[in-house]
Amino acid sequence: MCDEFYTVANASESIYIVKKSKFISNVVPVTSSAEAEDYIEKFRKKYWDATHNVYAYSVGLKSEIQRCSDDGEPSGTAGKPVLEVIKSRDVKNVLIVVTRYFGGILLGASGLIRAYSESASRGLENSKIVKNIKCNVYQISTDYTMLGKLQWELNQKNILIKDINYAEDVKMKIYVPTSYTIDIMKHILDLTSGTADVKFMGNEFIVQDN
Repeated sequence: MCDEFYTVANASESIYIVKKSKFISNVVPVTSSAEAEDYIEKFRKKYWDATHNVYAYSVGLKSEIQRCSDDGEPSGTAGKPVLEVIKSRDVKNVLIVVTRYFGGILLGASGLIRAYSESASRGLENSKIVKNIKCNVYQISTDYTMLGKLQWELNQKNILIKDINYAEDVKMKIYVPTSYTIDIMKHILDLTSGTADVKFMGNEFIVQDN
């Protein structure tokens, strides 16, 4: 199972103009081929008057599903270059739709490849590529006297703390990258002299801060 992968943080739109042809790149994070196809249909309806609505997407942490379409452009000059940009950046779970409004000047095969590649690249940059890392999630319950010490120690190890609930005791969730070799449950029990309650909650991918 993959312990980390790159994807886009958010949807974006960018415009690139070459010899009067307008290329509009829409980048969207997706988690299934069905979701990607739904977005493709939405963009087709939005840009119903465009000359072409080219797309490519990659779904799965190991890029299990990869599809692309030239949408009427010469074979291999549009969808494949967009997909190659996705593959070269090693981005997962992403859809790129590049809409073209023809400007009256032919670009030729090489020109189309460059234009669609550049448009896809600009779209990815606008969406911001982020790393997701797989974490073991734990729920901790501790008394207030141990809170400061516990938070300081976890912060020193760059362990994310979320969902802090201040009640009779303090409850929180922590996210420990699976790459860490420390026994976090033992470590927390040692820090709190055995007073904390630590429960393993499963695994989750989170965005790694820069």
